[in-house]
Amino acid sequence: MKLATPRWWYERGDAQRRGGMPTVRALLTPLSWIWAAVTARRIARTTPEDVGVPVICVGNLTMGGVGKTPVVRALAERLAARGLAVHLLSRGYGGRLEGPVRVDPVVHGAADVGDEPLMLAAAFPVWVARDRAAGARAAAAAGAQVIVMDDGHQNPSVKKALSLVVVDGETRGEDWPFGDGRVFPAGPMREPLAAGLTRADAVLVLLPADLAAVDAELARMLAGPPLLSGHLQPVAPPPAGPQVGFAGIGKPWKVAVSLKAAGCDLADFAPFPDHAAYSEATLKALADRAAVFGAGLVTTEKDWVRLPPAWRARVAAWPVKAVFDDPAALDALLAPAGL
Repeated sequence: MKLATPRWWYERGDAQRRGGMPTVRALLTPLSWIWAAVTARRIARTTPEDVGVPVICVGNLTMGGVGKTPVVRALAERLAARGLAVHLLSRGYGGRLEGPVRVDPVVHGAADVGDEPLMLAAAFPVWVARDRAAGARAAAAAGAQVIVMDDGHQNPSVKKALSLVVVDGETRGEDWPFGDGRVFPAGPMREPLAAGLTRADAVLVLLPADLAAVDAELARMLAGPPLLSGHLQPVAPPPAGPQVGFAGIGKPWKVAVSLKAAGCDLADFAPFPDHAAYSEATLKALADRAAVFGAGLVTTEKDWVRLPPAWRARVAAWPVKAVFDDPAALDALLAPAGL
């Protein structure tokens, strides 16, 4: 059973106290110490393998919901435009195949390889492998000139030419990208902030559509590696007419906000846990809810690929893309790797 991302992970200060969460955090804190120690020990004791081609890692410091996958696709498109054979590498979270296996959208479903690899495989060769080094070797043997790894900042098995950490730039109100900085399960962090930044070659902050610059406090916290910014932009307007939205991603509530900001007539919205599998009963309930409002159904591209084929014609996908605010700064980071 998948659990939804706790909203209180991303609260701090007065918001935490109002929600009564300090007690929960205190109870979970000893487990977070263990998690952080195990992660640090694994990274320190592993010798990264050089697979013979540059590997660019697009990772993050929190448990999800920052927009890594659109960044992976945008980075791959930028490299492919230079004539490079770009292959993508993923753990394939949510899929049953251990790999290494090259994703075939005709043969594989999200239950086989995970939703993100299936989504990316529409445009690029994608490899799924629980053993990232084995997956990278398979991609190199198949002709990859550069590998973009979706997630893996905390995975030390592969030598990385560039480690790009993506950070959610939403810092308004009670939302804060790192909560109070605690490590899972007491907070959203995969590892302490300082430890993660030490291994980062650059940080990309994805800003909300209406913000042009990184929050000053967040910029101070991220000081050290070069700081880039970018935005997630809709590929197309939301579907016309009233809609009932749903999403099973790291921060589903942000999808509702983004749909409304893009002009969607959002009659209702249903959040689900990240990588949620949609049963026939769940989809029927969503369709019944939409019928109440005379509305259509809309979801993210990542959720759409997890739908049973019969439902894909009944639900609109709303894809987004990552846009780099300063492409020249990104190119400067890629240059030392010969890219």
